[in-house]
Amino acid sequence: MRTLSAGTIVSLAVVIAVLAGTVATSFLHPDIAPNALDVLLPLAASAGVLVRQRYPVAALIIVLMAVAFYYPFARLDGPVIVLSFVVLYTAAELGHLIAAIAAGAASLLAMGLGETGGTRHVDDSMFLMIAGWVVAAVAGGGVTRNRRAYLREAERRVLDALHSKEEEARLRASEERLRIARELHDVLGHNISMINVQAAAALHGLKKRPEDAEAALRTIKETSKETLRELRTTLGVLRQVDEGAPTAPADSLARMEALVAGSGLDVRTELSGPLDEVPTEVDLAATRIIREALTNVSRHSGTAEARLSVTNQSGHIVIRVEDDGPGATYTDGSGFGLRGMRERATALGGTLEAGPRPGGGFLVVADLPLNGVR
Repeated sequence: MRTLSAGTIVSLAVVIAVLAGTVATSFLHPDIAPNALDVLLPLAASAGVLVRQRYPVAALIIVLMAVAFYYPFARLDGPVIVLSFVVLYTAAELGHLIAAIAAGAASLLAMGLGETGGTRHVDDSMFLMIAGWVVAAVAGGGVTRNRRAYLREAERRVLDALHSKEEEARLRASEERLRIARELHDVLGHNISMINVQAAAALHGLKKRPEDAEAALRTIKETSKETLRELRTTLGVLRQVDEGAPTAPADSLARMEALVAGSGLDVRTELSGPLDEVPTEVDLAATRIIREALTNVSRHSGTAEARLSVTNQSGHIVIRVEDDGPGATYTDGSGFGLRGMRERATALGGTLEAGPRPGGGFLVVADLPLNGVR
């Protein structure tokens, strides 16, 4: 069963009340004989009120015309004028404010001109009261429309704000996943690569130089221990549990010897400018880039030597890592290392270039601004 809307219920109630009032008027004045207009005009005005929600302007014209002809030519003075206030309010509420103002003004003007013909149907106080109801109906409709528009706009803004917060939360989650992926790749990838290199050296030295094999196995033990520590730290962050602080100092440009020593390469290092007061985020990015670049040399270049230069000048940290190796010793890499280095540099407003050197080997150059703005 179809449920009637609130507007339809109001229309039916008003129509029934007006028609009942018109019928009651005929019983209160039995000496007045109704004519056809006493029936047709109230019915026409009632029909206009019933369609006011769908056809507000048409209903406005029909009802006001019916009311305009009702009082001069019909014999009964029923409360049909109430229907005109209803359609004036509806037209203004549905956005036809100009039509409602024009129709209301025209009705009052016609009433005023009619009262100047010699015979007065309403006195001045009644005319002013009717004019007040016309103004109130139009103004009430306009205020209701503006209030509804304000509430819709407020609701839209609330929904937009919620949507923006959800988007921001998703973006932060994505950035955090990317950061963790970079950390896992940079730290674990480096250490596991070192384990692989040292294991190969140990296998090679078992027969020829047992002392070298023992040193390689010790390196594997220390590196695997460090790898497990880094993995527990990362997983602890993901689980949001409290764990003891790392016992080993974090990588830093100020501890370049320890950073280079962990690469397993023979690295010729050149440092220029102060490196002990670099901002934390720049220091972390620089050490991660150096570690990843040296890891790539160890894994792909086919040589055990590399050159590293780090300079701090003009508000920039410039890193160069290069080798003279013949090229990649295998081609099953994912490419995440270079991507991670470039993302770290870009996040600080810097740049990173990497590619083969014209004379052979590979070159990585990172430029990191200290203030995060290029």
